[in-house]
Amino acid sequence: MKNNPIVVVLIGSILLSVLVGISMIFIHLIDPLPVWAFIVFPIGISAGAFLVFYVLFKKFIHNRLKILYRSIRKGKMHEGDAFDMSMTNDIIGEAEKETKLWAEEKQTEIVQLKEQDKFRREFLGNLAHELKTPAFAIQGYVLTLLDGGIDDEKVNRVFLERASKAIDRMTNILDDLDTLTKLEVNEFKLELRPFDIRELAREVMESFEMIAAEKNIKLHFDKEYTKEKMVKADRGKIAQVFTNLIGNSLVYGNEGGETTVRFYEVDDIITIEISDNGPGIEPDHIPRLFERFYRVEKSRNRNEGGSGLGLAIVKHILDSHGQTISVRSTVGIGSTFTFSLDRFAGNSSTFVSSRGLTMK
Repeated sequence: MKNNPIVVVLIGSILLSVLVGISMIFIHLIDPLPVWAFIVFPIGISAGAFLVFYVLFKKFIHNRLKILYRSIRKGKMHEGDAFDMSMTNDIIGEAEKETKLWAEEKQTEIVQLKEQDKFRREFLGNLAHELKTPAFAIQGYVLTLLDGGIDDEKVNRVFLERASKAIDRMTNILDDLDTLTKLEVNEFKLELRPFDIRELAREVMESFEMIAAEKNIKLHFDKEYTKEKMVKADRGKIAQVFTNLIGNSLVYGNEGGETTVRFYEVDDIITIEISDNGPGIEPDHIPRLFERFYRVEKSRNRNEGGSGLGLAIVKHILDSHGQTISVRSTVGIGSTFTFSLDRFAGNSSTFVSSRGLTMK
């Protein structure tokens, strides 16, 4: 039997007609009734009861369910919605399903809000720590100078240089934070132009030659690339990607190690890999690597002087290009960061699409 209101109304009407028929039998035993009465009265009462019950039941259920659905769907009721309040359907069962789905959605929203709140608290705590470290250093140097150190030629210049480095670090953190904020709220323009990704990588690698030499790290391509590798992207932003990834591999790499840059071409995509043979990253840390201020080894990495925002910026830059970045790493063997860009197969001299598009 279908579980819908019209069946319930019909059963109620039939039961009422049965009760009327039984009552008429008892009356007939006292005062005989004509035969037609046993047919007309139960059928008439049953039909009338059906109509009355139908109207009242429909009005009652529809009014209550409309209030329920408006609450669930925030007051928006449209034709062709997922539910059907027809009296021939199991509308109570449909309402139960709809309510259950709504409860599950709200539970998911609550979980997401809790995660966002946790992330916000972690971010604010990390930001405070990142800024507090150089701020306290500057304060210490300035107080020492004010207490008489400024008159000591052996101290004043050294402390001023250290304070300047701390100020530079604070400036770098704030600049990176400003860049990341603009990336997240899409307040920047991509200047998409064709350029040789091989030449860009070489320029960035040359800028790190001194740092690589200090740690005796070999910074090189995996092989000699003689042909142009043209991509269509924002050259300045991609340079920042290379700078952050190569810089990280040198800063956190082992002395005497190596950092290698590779290119792969598949159809309309050029894939770039930047790998090192450093200490590697534990699997538990990899999903959170691109979070703001997230650090694998907090105490050691902070001493290296990075802002903790580099990988977050890298991710947002590549997201804005419609690309992704991935990481594979093995502890004790090294790490590899991989991303792709659209290959440009046309003539760069005739390329006009310096597409300054605002990301929406």
